[in-house]
Amino acid sequence: ELSTKDGGEGAERVLYVTDAGQSQHFDMVFKAGKMAGFVPDHASLEHVPFGLVQGEDGKKFATRSGDTVKLKDLLDEAVRIAGADLESRQENVISDDDDDETKQKIQHVAEIVGIGAVKYADLSMNRESNYRFSYGRMLSLNGNTAPYMLYAYARMCGIVRKALEQEESKPVQWPEPAEIVISHDAERELIRNLVRLPDILSMVEADLYPHRLCEYLFDTSQKFNQFYENCAVKNAETEELKASRLSLCTATAGTIRLLMKLLGIKLVERM
Repeated sequence: ELSTKDGGEGAERVLYVTDAGQSQHFDMVFKAGKMAGFVPDHASLEHVPFGLVQGEDGKKFATRSGDTVKLKDLLDEAVRIAGADLESRQENVISDDDDDETKQKIQHVAEIVGIGAVKYADLSMNRESNYRFSYGRMLSLNGNTAPYMLYAYARMCGIVRKALEQEESKPVQWPEPAEIVISHDAERELIRNLVRLPDILSMVEADLYPHRLCEYLFDTSQKFNQFYENCAVKNAETEELKASRLSLCTATAGTIRLLMKLLGIKLVERM
């Protein structure tokens, strides 16, 4: 490590992210660096290895001609598939008057869903494991996928919008925090899960396994589903209970928003 005055970064932790096949190389480089005095005792050099992406047949991921698959082509295809799925869901409600506007909205959402699905599929796997690339799995609305999380977030926005009678066409206005009143076990389980967030972030910072964020996101969305199935929000028994449950919706949505941002995935309030 060079000091800042000699042109170095003065870093205390340096991460080298490459495929797992280079592990021995970096182990030797790190040891040589310490022996040569380039790395001070307080500095940490870490290799962050990742596995290989395979085709659905378990073989090297490549085109039919054997060429390397370009990331741009992968993303374009994911966006195309997501767009086709969204259009099929909208075809019964699109009129000639709003056809162009609706298609623009579908394309916007398709780009977020398609690109987010590829990112999430990669980050949701243990980074050291090989995994099989599958559009079907990564674009599924079921399981630990980006589309599932995007729909979960949009659903939370819709719940708050309806409970507070906000306009559907405008961005959701999140309510101010209220005192939490626990009246059902589902509320307690959701709260217990939400307060785990600092520990999850500290764990990922330490061991650099982003799939833990995805597992926590999926668990959070499932806990929220159980909460919503058992606890009415708009038609809560009292105003105090309604305000409390709106606060839980807001906290859960904020948690999803934060973690999806850390994963580099955009969100939408309506799908």
